[in-house]
Amino acid sequence: MHIPEYRTILYATDMGESMRPVFAHAVGLARHYRARIVMLHAVEPLGSTGEWVLDAFLPPRLRQGDGEKRILKKMLKKMRKRLRRICEEELGESGTDPVSDIVVVSGRPADAILHQAEKIDADLVIVGSHTDTGLGHGLLGSTARSLTQHSRRPVLVVPVNR
Repeated sequence: MHIPEYRTILYATDMGESMRPVFAHAVGLARHYRARIVMLHAVEPLGSTGEWVLDAFLPPRLRQGDGEKRILKKMLKKMRKRLRRICEEELGESGTDPVSDIVVVSGRPADAILHQAEKIDADLVIVGSHTDTGLGHGLLGSTARSLTQHSRRPVLVVPVNR
């Protein structure tokens, strides 16, 4: 029997209120296996409504050329800093920080997670069970469901109790 060794864990977060308990599972496993964690957050594409809002409220000089790309790049950078700050709050200054990288990308979350898992050759992907509280606690979220159906790597879905 082959017992898996986890060396690289991809922890995907929606940056929601259940982020920290799911992160705790990732940290616990990383410390147990002496693995590294790559933290990932994927920002959903705006869609037609979001594009309309940008067109309606962004000054024309920012809509022209690469202004929107600069704004997106700046937003992704701020999210990355926020995730780094959360890591520091959760892990302290202990020096045993298993988070080796924080990646923030724009794209559909399930696709971004699958791509990043392949890119870093993750041994395990960790996600929360869902983000939408309006549908009830028993349902698996669309991202977690898609990952369990399409991932070629093990996926640990941590129940989110709200």
